[in-house]
Amino acid sequence: MRERLTDTLYGLGWATVKKLPEPMATGLGRRIADTVWKRRGKSVLRLESNLARVVPDASPQRLAELSQAGMRSYMRYWMESFRLPAWSKDRMKTGFEPQDVHYLVDGLASGRGVVLALPHMGNYDLAGAWVTTKLDTPFTTVAERLKPETLYDRFVAYRESLGMEVLPHTGGSAFGTLARRLRDGGLVCLVADRDLSASGVEVKFFGDTARMPAGPALLAQQTGALLLPVTLWYDGSPVMQGRVHPPIEVPETGTRAEKTSVMTQALADAFATGIAEHPEDWHMLQRLWLADLEERPA
Repeated sequence: MRERLTDTLYGLGWATVKKLPEPMATGLGRRIADTVWKRRGKSVLRLESNLARVVPDASPQRLAELSQAGMRSYMRYWMESFRLPAWSKDRMKTGFEPQDVHYLVDGLASGRGVVLALPHMGNYDLAGAWVTTKLDTPFTTVAERLKPETLYDRFVAYRESLGMEVLPHTGGSAFGTLARRLRDGGLVCLVADRDLSASGVEVKFFGDTARMPAGPALLAQQTGALLLPVTLWYDGSPVMQGRVHPPIEVPETGTRAEKTSVMTQALADAFATGIAEHPEDWHMLQRLWLADLEERPA
């Protein structure tokens, strides 16, 4: 019953919010965010706890302001995502203004394939839609299987409607497909700031240990693809901002595990730079640091 209710609510969001005028949808998202923030539920408290690591010298009042801004940013992501299928291509092309995009353009032009790795910042669906429209470049990504299956199917259909190829996270075949796309000179985009599985790589992140996925570094090593970190943020305007960071190179020496560790740490450092500059746009409402986990995964 709970899964059916969740699916129904998402369905109503996609069906209703995308029909609203943009100012009305923006106002609705802000009201929902403020209501959720005032209730001080587990997600809001976890967001505030995570932000306390990002901004360690922040006062309680500053942390509260950041968490409220964070919830507003998070709801903006959802309002935009519900409306994206109804946006024109011109609206998608002008809805995002990334800096240093030459790293991506030059990498694709070289034919070696590119891996874009992003944290949970801003709206990566909008960034993806910009890539498929403005750059006219399809790409492949991976999505975690959600319950119920009908909800997962909604997310896949939604992202495919924006020009993305979506692979399931589980099943074991995603890595091989991603590697083939990269060897063909294609583009792969992965959200890569949280991985609590046994295959996650431990990194130092804002002064403590967290675990991030090994996939981006392994794909770059195995295929010769360019690995580019990307961070996203909002600046108060209708246009999302972003930055493509310089490439993370494969170390010349070391075992595969050692190279993966070095590259994943470099990825975490790039993420930390962007998150520190725009902490309110980092939508991390779950436990991330190992010290915060009640029980570490096996």
